[in-house]
Amino acid sequence: MFKGYKLLSVFILSVFILAACSSEPTEKQVEGSKEVNLLFNFATSSLDPNVDTSYVSVRAGITETLVHLNDTDLTIEPWLAESWDSQDGQLWTIELRKDVTFQNGKPMDGAAVKASLERAMKDSLAIKNALRIVSIEANANTLTIKTEVPFPEFPSELVHPNTSIIDVTEADFVNKPIGTGPFAVSSFTPGTAVDLVRYDGYWNGAAKLESAKFSFNEDANARSLTLQSGTADIVFRPEVETLTNLEALPEVKVESTSTFRVHQMTMNLERKSLQDIHVRKAVDALINRQAIVDTILRGHAEVATGPFPSTFSFAPDYPEKETGMDAARAYLQDAGYTEVNGVMQKNGEPLTFKLLTYSARADLPLIAQVFQSDAGQLGIDVQIKQIEIPEEYMAANRDWDLTTYSNLTAPRGDAGYYLNATYHPKGALNFSGADDNHLTALIDELNATVGQEKRSVKAEQVALYVDEQVYNSFILHPNTLVAYKSDKVLNWVTSRSEYYMLTNELDVK
Repeated sequence: MFKGYKLLSVFILSVFILAACSSEPTEKQVEGSKEVNLLFNFATSSLDPNVDTSYVSVRAGITETLVHLNDTDLTIEPWLAESWDSQDGQLWTIELRKDVTFQNGKPMDGAAVKASLERAMKDSLAIKNALRIVSIEANANTLTIKTEVPFPEFPSELVHPNTSIIDVTEADFVNKPIGTGPFAVSSFTPGTAVDLVRYDGYWNGAAKLESAKFSFNEDANARSLTLQSGTADIVFRPEVETLTNLEALPEVKVESTSTFRVHQMTMNLERKSLQDIHVRKAVDALINRQAIVDTILRGHAEVATGPFPSTFSFAPDYPEKETGMDAARAYLQDAGYTEVNGVMQKNGEPLTFKLLTYSARADLPLIAQVFQSDAGQLGIDVQIKQIEIPEEYMAANRDWDLTTYSNLTAPRGDAGYYLNATYHPKGALNFSGADDNHLTALIDELNATVGQEKRSVKAEQVALYVDEQVYNSFILHPNTLVAYKSDKVLNWVTSRSEYYMLTNELDVK
């Protein structure tokens, strides 16, 4: 199975490997200048920072948010906002930095930020639901924001890349958003690359690089080979099977960093078979997590027992579960299924699943194939469908049962983001269609809770309930893998949040 997948990758590679990630200098990128080419695993057709789910504008240093996440201690800290304060958790006063300009030279004042946030909420229902803002008032560099209800963790939502601040009077959001970051857009080829030039007026000190290229290629093998060929300088998520070869190169450094991400099996709760908890338990029992970590991820991951890595204070100790083929068969029997002539069926109807997956994360299709094979041994027919942008497909279509999906669960160091987005009826990532009154009430209680210790207790209650109901299955927490040319690149930091990549401190020798 794995051999066949590798042969397919090699064939695809031979057809178009380097076409999409050329590092030929643009008119703004003069030969010999201080520049880097970063090759990312998700392609995007839009740089609009308020709706792009690849977050390219923040990652490429084009735009910034009001609040920044400190990757070291998982606390939030000022970025475009200098400070924030609230007496009741509902009415917030935010003081903006006074020395910030957009890349067109215009000042980033309260009126500009107000217009940017209002535009984000207008164009993104997900951001509107996440921020819960009723009103925004601007006075010079001061914002007064009122939320729908007391919302103690409101500032942490302003870390989200889709809340990036842009000059909304510059209307080409798709191709050339005007932000406040260290790099401005020179040119953008959708699905291929964005060329960047240094913004000399950057408030936090002009970038050390003169220019940069943020390229896209969703083939992991292709990304690895571009580093070996010298086409790319930094490669995000190289193919796991190529790591040994990359590590053997003296000019290449490979970093494997734990993150806040989980690979999960998302379940469509609107599908009749998955409305039975015993079927959901059977799906969960079929997933051989340790084998997947050892064979597909080559150990660059941690087995997941829930959405949050075990190091977080809000990751509970889960009760032991029955797993394996026999356990899955028993759960299906509890659901009324029997195996007849090698086909798992109920009332004469065979049990089938349509399983979505996508190649931008090379391990997810392999996980889908392993699940398909194991389910087949129980007489369950699993049809795999490759999709491109999972968020768009799952939101627009309900003709699927399962999806191998990867999600950041605690990028702000708090459980509220994932639990709200994934299980609240208004959640932006509630692709399962979860609408459980008890669960919603638990999440609402979490949202009103102040203090990390108390919030951790509430978050544990929510996570345990999700586990009890088997709303989605959690497979593993993958490490973030980055390989770069250490003989050229200086000051690269592999961000645990995966938000911050091209910074003003990044440099070359």
